[in-house]
Amino acid sequence: MTTDEARVEIRLLDARFDDYDALLDLIRTAFASMDGVIDPPSSAHKLTPQMLAEKACTEIGLIAVSPDQPERLLGCAFLRPEAEALYIGKLAVAPLAEGRGIGRALLMQAERIAQEKGLARLRLETRIELTRNHQVFAAWGFHRTAENAHPGYDRVTSVEMSKPLS
Repeated sequence: MTTDEARVEIRLLDARFDDYDALLDLIRTAFASMDGVIDPPSSAHKLTPQMLAEKACTEIGLIAVSPDQPERLLGCAFLRPEAEALYIGKLAVAPLAEGRGIGRALLMQAERIAQEKGLARLRLETRIELTRNHQVFAAWGFHRTAENAHPGYDRVTSVEMSKPLS
């Protein structure tokens, strides 16, 4: 899928993809601004290229690339079908590409996949401290559905958000 607004191509991760080092670098770079802000720290710190390759086999991986430089990763997301929703995890956009509609393009592709699978909504989680993310996802049609605590925490650490699909 190519979107003119973002001037980005969204591709499924498939057997031809082999640069999991670059994918890990994208995720860690995109999530770096959370360091020292969120508690507990991001699980992105625990990821390895091998873990991402395994994730791509068990989930639906999306990557965003520039049509002019298809080897340059601009964003990614991992999608996991659930009973009624498509869960969106590790949604990441390269900091230098923020504000170009790449996150929206990834979410639009996730919507199409959810609809193809007959799922009623998209679901994601974001950290309680990341209020800007809450606002961005709300502007994209998501609403807060739950507050959760990571294991070992007695306070809310993440917000679950959902977007119904028509």
